[in-house]
Amino acid sequence: KAAPRVPISAKLVANMMQTAGINRVVTMDLHAGQIQGFFDVPVDNLYGSLIFLDYLKEKNLKNPIIASPDVGGVARARSFAKKLSLDLVIVDKRREEANKSEVMNIIGDVAGKDVILIDDMIDTAGTIVKAAGAFKEQGAKSVSAFCTHAVLSGPAYERIESGALDGLVVTDTIPLKQESDRIKVISVAPLFGEVIRRVYHDESVNSLFK
Repeated sequence: KAAPRVPISAKLVANMMQTAGINRVVTMDLHAGQIQGFFDVPVDNLYGSLIFLDYLKEKNLKNPIIASPDVGGVARARSFAKKLSLDLVIVDKRREEANKSEVMNIIGDVAGKDVILIDDMIDTAGTIVKAAGAFKEQGAKSVSAFCTHAVLSGPAYERIESGALDGLVVTDTIPLKQESDRIKVISVAPLFGEVIRRVYHDESVNSLFK
């Protein structure tokens, strides 16, 4: 719950889907992992990191470090960093009002590093672009971001084009409203296809996460 006396709408959506007749859910990067518990049917919550890991290894960055754009995303970023055996830095920010954020402090050293920001969703891009600027001010060599769900509403594209972010890699869970030289899209279709195949043939889905 975001505040007292507000509805938990995700539970309502889960109930509606089940009433409509679904018997299994395959999804990617739920904003809150606890949503899996709202369903009374099996839920496979896939991770965008499964796709991003291979892409990052191909980039072969010289001095990479993983970053979380806020305290709430630390677990996600830490998991990513662990898989790549990299260090982690955190942006400590205070949100003054809805859809607006202010970067306050960086926990960790990014001087001379290639910073890789990890997030599950980018809406107006305010947080991610301000974080990139803060990293550059602290001496980061480059700052790129990896995000599963590219909502990119309002001034997002303008901020990405004019901000300190060197590049943004997203998946196609949400189609882009417009193209940008700074945004690269990686398809999730092969991963979903493989999961559906395994479910259909009663094979292990869990082994994909390893």
